[in-house]
Amino acid sequence: MAELTPEQLEEAFALFSQASAELTTAYEALQRRVEQLTGELAATNRELRVQLAAKAALSERLEALLAALPGGVVVLDPEGRVTSTNPVASQLLGGGQVGERWDDAVAQALRGTAAPDEHELRVAGETASRRVRVSRSSLPDGGSIVLLNDVTAAHALTTQLERARRLSAMGEMAARLAHNLRTPLATALLYAGNLGRSGIGEGERARFAERTVDSLRRVERMIQDMLRFVRGQHDAFEAIAVDSLLAELAAVIEPQMARRGLGFDVQDDSHGLVLQGDRKAIAGALLNLLENALQATAAGGSVTLSARARGGAVELSVLDTGSGIDPAVADRLFEPFFTTRADGTGLGLAIVRGVATAHGGEAVASAREPRGSAFTLRLPVSAAAAASAAATAP
Repeated sequence: MAELTPEQLEEAFALFSQASAELTTAYEALQRRVEQLTGELAATNRELRVQLAAKAALSERLEALLAALPGGVVVLDPEGRVTSTNPVASQLLGGGQVGERWDDAVAQALRGTAAPDEHELRVAGETASRRVRVSRSSLPDGGSIVLLNDVTAAHALTTQLERARRLSAMGEMAARLAHNLRTPLATALLYAGNLGRSGIGEGERARFAERTVDSLRRVERMIQDMLRFVRGQHDAFEAIAVDSLLAELAAVIEPQMARRGLGFDVQDDSHGLVLQGDRKAIAGALLNLLENALQATAAGGSVTLSARARGGAVELSVLDTGSGIDPAVADRLFEPFFTTRADGTGLGLAIVRGVATAHGGEAVASAREPRGSAFTLRLPVSAAAAASAAATAP
C-alpha cells in the first residue's frame, strides 16, 4: 500500500475538519430546534392542562346542575338505550334503567293518560301515583335526551280549579234556574187555582188546564236542559239514517209550526247517508234548534229543516225567516247561560254545541239575507259512507 504524501494528508485533514465543523453546526442547529420544540410542547401541555381543568370543572358543574334539577333527565344512545340518568330520574323510575331500552322502561313504569304527554307513575314507597310530563329531544350524536317533569301538584291544582269552576257554574245555573222557574210555576199555580173555582164554563176550564200544562211543560224543559248540561254524557252510538231522522223531527214539530202560522219544509240532500251517533242526543239538539226558530219567527214566516252531504260530513241545518242574529251577541250564542230571551235558560245552544263536539263535529250559526238565521250541526261520517253518498249524488 502506497504511503500518502504530506499534501494528501493535509488535504484529508482539511476535509475532515470541514465535515466536523459542518456536523457541529448542524448539531447546534438541531439542539436549538429541540429546545424550541421542547418549549412549544411545554406550552402546549400547559394549555392542554388548563383546558382539561376547565372541562373537568365544566363537567362537574354540569353534573351538579343535573343533580340539582327538579326534573328527571335520561340520556339515550342512538339505539334508544339508557346511558345515564340524574338522581331525580333514578328516584322517579326506581333506578336500574342504565343499559335498558327506554321503551321497555316506559312500558314498565309509566301509564298513559288522556293528556298526550302526561303519564301516571307509581313511585316505590308512595301510595298515590304521580303525574309526570315526558318530553324527548334529539342529540347531535343520534341519541336523545328525555325530560321528566313532575306535574302532580299542578295537575291537582288544575283539577281543583276545574271542580271549582264546575261548582260555580252549577251555582249560577241553580240561581238562573230558580229565577226562570218562578214565572212558569207561578203561572201554573194561578191557572190550577182557577180550575177549582165554581161556576166556570167547560171551555174556560179547558183553557185554564191547557195553559197549566203548557207552563208545567216549560218547567220540565228547563229541568231537562239543566240535567243534560250537567251530565254531558251520551248513550251508545248507533246507525242513524238521516232521512228517517228528518221524518221523525218533522212529525214532532210540524203541528206546532202550523199552530203558530208558520210554513215548514224539509229538504233532504243527504242521498241516503247513515250517521253513527247518539240518536236521542242528535234529535234533541235539532229539536232545540227548531223550537228556537219557531219562537224567533213571526206568523207568516217559514222554517226549513235541511240535510246535505258535504265532503266527509253531513250538515243538518235549521233555517228561519225570523229576527236574525244580532252581530253584537253572535260570538256568545253558544256560551252556557247566555240568552237573549227573558224566559230562556241559556243552556239550549250550549247543549247543541256539546252534542256536536261529542260526535267530533261542530255547531255554527250565521245570519241569512235578507233576514233570518241559520244554525247548523256539522257531523263527520265514515269514509265509506261519504264515498257512497258522493257516488249517488246527482
